[in-house]
Amino acid sequence: RSLDELRVRGAQRLAAGAERRGWSSGARLPDDRAFFRLLDGAGGASAAGLLAHFRARRAPHFFASFADREGTVETLRRRWPEGVGALVARAERIGAGDFDLLGLRGLSFGSPIDWHLEPLSGKRSPLVHWSRIGELDAEDTGDKKIIWELNRHQHFVTLGRAYWATGDERHARTFAAHVASWMDQNPPKLGLNWLSSLEVAFRAISWLWALHFFRDSAHLGPDLFLRLLKHLYLHARHLETFLSTYSSPNTHLTGEALGLFYLGLLLP
Repeated sequence: RSLDELRVRGAQRLAAGAERRGWSSGARLPDDRAFFRLLDGAGGASAAGLLAHFRARRAPHFFASFADREGTVETLRRRWPEGVGALVARAERIGAGDFDLLGLRGLSFGSPIDWHLEPLSGKRSPLVHWSRIGELDAEDTGDKKIIWELNRHQHFVTLGRAYWATGDERHARTFAAHVASWMDQNPPKLGLNWLSSLEVAFRAISWLWALHFFRDSAHLGPDLFLRLLKHLYLHARHLETFLSTYSSPNTHLTGEALGLFYLGLLLP
C-alpha cells in the first residue's frame, strides 16, 4: 500500500471512530440555527422561505423535461399511450407496499415499511454504527443487496412519474410517508443503510429527483423539506469523507462521484 492509501484509509478510520463516540458533527443533524448558517441566505432563515425559494428558482437547471411539465406529459401520452396505465399500476403497488426488486416479485417489507428488514430470511439488520456491520457477513442481516435495493429509493421516480401523469396526490403522499419513515428509522450513521457510500450516493440522487417531481405538491411541506435538506447535507458530508478511493475505486467511486455531482450542482 502506498503512503497515500495509508493516509486515506487512516483518516477514514479515525473519522468513523469519532462518529461512533459522538465527537463528530457528521454523526448528527445540525439544528435549524446551525443549518441556516451554512446556507447563502436564499429563502431567509425559515423552512417556508427556503421551500418557496426552491419552488421559484430558475437555476440551477434540472433535466430539460422538468422545465415543461405539461409538454413532457403530453409527449409521453402521445408516444406511449399504453404506458400510463402500467406506470400507475406500478405506483399503486408501491403505495400498497408491494415491491419488485432484483428479479424478485411481490416483496413486502411490512406495513409501515421496515427499512432494515430482509424479507426472504426475515432478518432485521441491527441499529448500530455502520462501521460495526460486516459488509460481507449475512448472518445478522440476510442478503444486504435486497435491503439496499429498496433503500436506494429509486421507486420515488416511479411515484413521481405517476404523479405527473395523473396529478393524483396519493403518489405524493406515498413519497412523503416513505421518506419521513426512512428518516425516522435511520438516525444519522446508524444501521446498514449508512454502510456503503455507493448506496448513500444512489439514495441522495433519488431524493433529488423526487424533490423535483413533487416540488409543488402540498405533501412536500416546509418542515419535511427542511428535514430532507439536512439529511442530504449529511449524505454529502458522508460521501466526501468515506469515498471508496482505495476500497472500490471503479464502479463504487464513480457512483459516489455522481452523487456528489448531483448534490453540489443542485444544492449549491
